[in-house]
Amino acid sequence: MPGAPLYIGMEVVIAMFSVLGNVMVVWAVRINKSLRDTTFCFIVSLALADIAVGALVIPLAITISIGLQTHFYSCLMVACTVLVLTQSSILALLAIAIDRYLRVKIPTSYKRVVTKQRAAVAVVVCWTVAFIVGLTPMLGWNNLWRLQQNGSLKDDLIITCQFENVISMDYMVYFNFFGWVLPPLLLMLLIYVEIFYMIHKQLNKKACTTNHAEPNRYYDKELKLAKSLALVLFLFAASWLPLHIINCITLFCPTCDKPLFLLYIAILLTHGNSAVNPIVYAFRIKKFRDAFLKIWKQYFCCKEVPAILNQTSEKVRKEVDNPNGNGNPYGETKLLPPEQGKEPPQFDSDEANLPPPQNYSDEARLPSPQNLDEAKLPSPQNLDEAKLPSPQNLDEAKLPSPQTYSDEAKMPPPSERCFVTAEEETPNGAQ
Repeated sequence: MPGAPLYIGMEVVIAMFSVLGNVMVVWAVRINKSLRDTTFCFIVSLALADIAVGALVIPLAITISIGLQTHFYSCLMVACTVLVLTQSSILALLAIAIDRYLRVKIPTSYKRVVTKQRAAVAVVVCWTVAFIVGLTPMLGWNNLWRLQQNGSLKDDLIITCQFENVISMDYMVYFNFFGWVLPPLLLMLLIYVEIFYMIHKQLNKKACTTNHAEPNRYYDKELKLAKSLALVLFLFAASWLPLHIINCITLFCPTCDKPLFLLYIAILLTHGNSAVNPIVYAFRIKKFRDAFLKIWKQYFCCKEVPAILNQTSEKVRKEVDNPNGNGNPYGETKLLPPEQGKEPPQFDSDEANLPPPQNYSDEARLPSPQNLDEAKLPSPQNLDEAKLPSPQNLDEAKLPSPQTYSDEAKMPPPSERCFVTAEEETPNGAQ
């Protein structure tokens, strides 16, 4: 083949970048706990398929390009391996799109619906379907009968191993492309359009109101990640559609001239797609970028670097679990400093004889939350040191509930409190 050294050299470079880059993706998820959610579980599945492309498919493609004479079924197995890995990548991208859609559509119940166990099951299902679709030619939908009919295949079944010699174009176009490549790509396109529409709708809604900084940050983060993953989808479609279009031309127009260099450019694009995803992650997703830098400095440059901290702080958990500001905004937090809490509950000031909550500091002569130290009052974090009962242990502390002050605590009705207080303060015998 003219230009074979150039083609082989480019394949070797693509294989190196594909294996190295995607190994770093898996490594980054391994060392960074904040990357261990369901979306990145599917990204790891995609990275494993890309590693297999670089380590297995590309060497086999180089072998095929030099016109290797091999058994029919050996060549067919090589071709089916490419189909399995391609299909697994498509289904992983579809799973990522559905995952991001659910994260935006049902943010408050997302973690209850999409668990790690269900994500693992989804990954297994994706690979199972990929094997079924990719190995279908091994079950009989191949060119063996056609080659035997035209006499180009001898009894020993030794042929020049090329993709078109063993894979039926009917299978590639009608079953693979029209059935398992094009529909998922169109579905993913619709999903990402809907994701962007919902995010922009939520951001515009929050922009018209106040006190929604945390939900805005949540949707801003989702928008940025959705853009990065949509870019991965676009690059996949741009890399694989040219080869499928060439397959359609081969089936529907057998006499049409197809320059050989266009075919090999299309093949290089499909293989190159396995190397570009880590580059997209590095430039578009900060968590990946930080993990890549740590791996590079620590393991390649032999420098001491601090460990990547778990970024699932209470603030982040609050944004994820409660993006719309409903329910308990503090997740599992039991106590918070006063300045981080909501407004105090509204009491009936006549019945409890307490000033309105807004006037605690002035009318009731109570210190403001900022002056807890000056007032010598314990902060909420030091309840144990102050020997005060926690709210959950009111029963154990034998404190009466607010509703039973008058009965159980023997307190007079509110209307008599001033009179009783005056009598109690009068010394015995002083009339």
